[in-house]
Amino acid sequence: MVDIPEHLLLRSAEARAKALGISVEQALAEMKGETEPTVVSKEPEIEEAPAAEVKEEAPAAEVKEEAPAAEVKAPAKKVDSPEEVDFAPEVKVTQRLLTVVKAKPIQKSVSVPVDKVNTWPHLMLPEFIALMAMTAFLILISAILQAPLLEEANPNITPNPAKAPWYFLGLQEALSYWDPQIAGVMIPLVVGMIGFMAIPYVDRNPDNNPSKRKYAILMYTFFLAGAGTLTVIGVLFRGPGWNWTYPWIDGIWFDDLLDWVNFLGDGH
Repeated sequence: MVDIPEHLLLRSAEARAKALGISVEQALAEMKGETEPTVVSKEPEIEEAPAAEVKEEAPAAEVKEEAPAAEVKAPAKKVDSPEEVDFAPEVKVTQRLLTVVKAKPIQKSVSVPVDKVNTWPHLMLPEFIALMAMTAFLILISAILQAPLLEEANPNITPNPAKAPWYFLGLQEALSYWDPQIAGVMIPLVVGMIGFMAIPYVDRNPDNNPSKRKYAILMYTFFLAGAGTLTVIGVLFRGPGWNWTYPWIDGIWFDDLLDWVNFLGDGH
């Protein structure tokens, strides 16, 4: 049985008492089933037709034609059983509202984002544009900068300082601090291979948004900061004998960068 709230039950009892002419307490008891319901019988209403006007001198046949018959409605069937009585007003059962479910539209106005795109043109077109831009930049730089080949290498003369290409200068700088077995083997193996391969297992966040991958970004930032610092020191702050120098005092001891310095000096 559905529990009806008290305020709704009281309101229905007041309406029932007003309609039946009984007290509110009696109507409330009848609705709860504590007493027998009040039986209300309605007397049928009969509409009486006006009496036919009959002329004394007219014959019976003419009286029948001129006087309309009285319209009498059939009396309504009297109901005695309480089960067949229609109470007024009807008691309306109100259900309790548990939750509100937001209706979804049949056709969504906003498309559902997906994490997959076609290779063409979303990938190939930007890569092709970047390739053409980088090719044009390299052609322009090679036409401006003078980068002649040095003299033939002499095994009896070692240049001082002997610097590796810029992408190896970080490793060469690390060799000046630690033993070659540590700086040349252990650090690249542990940091460069095992460390990078372990990142997907340490940071198991499946999100592709960079702002939500803070742990992975933090680890890679430490690597870039360390490698970049060692490279900058090897390029600018190492002179003859791999001693510490200041580029604004002792000059730059790196052939690849000297072309840029000479180019900027000629421009002035």
